[in-house]
Amino acid sequence: MASIGFLGLGNMGKHMATNLIAANHRVTIFDINPEALDHFKEQKQAKIVSLPQNAAENSDFVILMLPNGKIVRDVCQSNVFPVAKKGTCIIDCSTIDVRTSKEMSEMARNKQIRFVDAPVSGGITGAQKGTLTFMVGAQPDDFKIVEPILSKMGKNIVHAGANGSGLAAKICNNLLLGISMIGTSEAMNLGIKLGLDKEVLAKLINSSTGQCWSSQAYNPCPGIVPNVPSSNDYNGGFASEMMTKDLLLALEAAEEAQASTPLTEKATELYRKICSSGLNKRDFSVIFKYLNEQKRS
Repeated sequence: MASIGFLGLGNMGKHMATNLIAANHRVTIFDINPEALDHFKEQKQAKIVSLPQNAAENSDFVILMLPNGKIVRDVCQSNVFPVAKKGTCIIDCSTIDVRTSKEMSEMARNKQIRFVDAPVSGGITGAQKGTLTFMVGAQPDDFKIVEPILSKMGKNIVHAGANGSGLAAKICNNLLLGISMIGTSEAMNLGIKLGLDKEVLAKLINSSTGQCWSSQAYNPCPGIVPNVPSSNDYNGGFASEMMTKDLLLALEAAEEAQASTPLTEKATELYRKICSSGLNKRDFSVIFKYLNEQKRS
């Protein structure tokens, strides 16, 4: 049983922390939004604190699930590094830029603190069920230390390589996810406007070569898959503004690597339009609704 500090209890973090508690770990939790803590008030093994440093001090592990690199940097430098005991392992599950993560890893190493990047894939459903995929960037010894903890929140724990490699893998995955969601939405929208029954079209795509996660498990057309955001007016899930952030991270990484990413550029342009149209808080599958309401120019 480990002592774990958990910072960031949003749509994903709250379920990840819940699974750690269910595995009998002692979890000290903090979130800047007090309402996020309501979920834990009746859970005896969850200790709620009012300051982030209180979650980090005396913890064996500190898990971060935060919105962006600036916040990760600020929290690490101001709240975690100053109070973490030597040997503490920081597991950053946030999706941020590789450069910031590597810099935090180096700072942690200088303070005799372990730091790994371990972004996740699998969505809210995966977080709830404990079936997430963790893409881990870490030194081999550090990976061995964090793997048992991550296994309580996910089923696929992959060592992607040295520090920063987990984030590199996550950025590549999410640019593909954004592009495939646009493609699925275009196909579903066109088929329906050509007179096809939406359920028949989805079934045909999912038994043919166009099948992908976006079409099968997370179809953007309302009424195809129950209990996903598209069947709940695109509420919950992975916000379009977060997808936009990840696509921008991919473009930044592509610029540094001098890699050609024309579809990522177009996908970013589309998601920026979605966000500026007031759909920024809706799940990224809202691209179907957006395209459905557009007229061909």
